[in-house]
Amino acid sequence: MGFNCGIVGLPNVGKSTIFNALTAAGAASANYPFCTIEPNVGRVDVPDPRLQVIADLVKTKVLVPTSMEFVDIAGLVRGASRGEGLGNQFLGHIRATDAIAHVVRCFESTDIIHVEGSVGPTRDIETIQTELVYADVSTVEAGLERYRRLAKSGQKKITAILSMLEALNAHLQLLHPARTFSVEPFVGDILEVREAFNELHLLTSKRVLYVCNVDEDMAAGDKDNKLTLEVKEYAKKEGAQVVIICGKIEEELGQLDADSRKELIESLGMREPGLNRMIRAGYDTLSLQTYFTAGEKEVHAWTIHRGDKAPRAAGCIHSDFERGFICAEVYSVDDLVKVGSRPKLKEMGLMRIEGKEYVVKDGDVMEFRFNV
Repeated sequence: MGFNCGIVGLPNVGKSTIFNALTAAGAASANYPFCTIEPNVGRVDVPDPRLQVIADLVKTKVLVPTSMEFVDIAGLVRGASRGEGLGNQFLGHIRATDAIAHVVRCFESTDIIHVEGSVGPTRDIETIQTELVYADVSTVEAGLERYRRLAKSGQKKITAILSMLEALNAHLQLLHPARTFSVEPFVGDILEVREAFNELHLLTSKRVLYVCNVDEDMAAGDKDNKLTLEVKEYAKKEGAQVVIICGKIEEELGQLDADSRKELIESLGMREPGLNRMIRAGYDTLSLQTYFTAGEKEVHAWTIHRGDKAPRAAGCIHSDFERGFICAEVYSVDDLVKVGSRPKLKEMGLMRIEGKEYVVKDGDVMEFRFNV
């Protein structure tokens, strides 16, 4: 199962620097617009201390973390929806991602060019969002043209879809993103309305994580300046998460050996690399969670969506597991830590058998029984 998060923002806000640090992929990073043209893709491990905890208790040394992808997408500029700055190409790259990590410059520097001439987080965010909204308006208007022709048939579902599209178009015309539009009032008993909305694959329907790129003195991510506060106020309106990191420090950390990295982290008053927070926040933005399989050979973390049931979780391992699912033996990491071993879990009745309707919880440890 693949999950990816596209890194977007204006040129020269630190997207490629942060991507380099995330993936150690060596993406080009320079002080001029459009340094990144083709999107760079990097797969990163999701940091999770529970892996080591489980491994210590089940006595195995092989740990397999779960992962997600980050996609470094070229900087968008004003007019991208009309093709400015190779905008159409870049918008297509965004469409292919599951969520957006929007990097916002929250530091002052006369050495690094700002494409707008000054640092302004709200203006910068709205420049990107406006271009994405304009692209979505074009998509919705094409849909409206199609369904207006079909409406002559008088079908109830066509009429309902048309009403939804008209309301959605009005919403976008006010420069509101599609993720703040509720399709539910138009659904009723016509599920095709929701399907029609989903099939638009609108850019602004994607969830957003705002990443504040700050100076070195804020690398710990536990304090704000006026610029990060501006981003947080904006994100609050959408219910979006905000992460504060210093791209320059994170890139430097990625180039150090383990001892030097630990020393620098401690000297900066950081508990962990800021990128760990960004990865976890990206994971959360995508509504993902982790379950584990654990045995003598290895402890393996697996990614599923919140709300997924046991058969779907089994399918992450192999499609045969989902198709032939019988039941799952389940216990939690927390219970394992409390009692200290799997035999004690059984003795205390903390290991249970769950069926097809079981909704998997974050931190479950599972063993599947199946027959194909």
